[in-house]
Amino acid sequence: MEEKKITHYSSTHRILLVGEGDFSFSLCLARAFGTASNMVATSLDSKDSLMMNYENALSNLIELETLGCTIVHEVDVHTMREHPLLEHERFDRIIYNFPHAGFNGRESNASVIM
Repeated sequence: MEEKKITHYSSTHRILLVGEGDFSFSLCLARAFGTASNMVATSLDSKDSLMMNYENALSNLIELETLGCTIVHEVDVHTMREHPLLEHERFDRIIYNFPHAGFNGRESNASVIM
């Protein structure tokens, strides 16, 4: 397959996506590359929690899996190097988009996000 580039990312890079919310960013990247076989996308949430909190999570996950993405749930960034599926992996790019800061309350409240 021909290499496809998007700014700092290439379809030839091994890419780790950390802290995904509804996996829409991962899916966007995979669609642009035409494959996700070079990607590992992780979330702190369990799959069940994702289904409850994100309307498009299931369809995004299904499409990512179809495109060859490795998806791992319940991955804490603080301990991920010890995760059995990740501990021996090496990546060219690591993307952490911070989709949610992990606090309770409305994100529209400035005092909560500052």
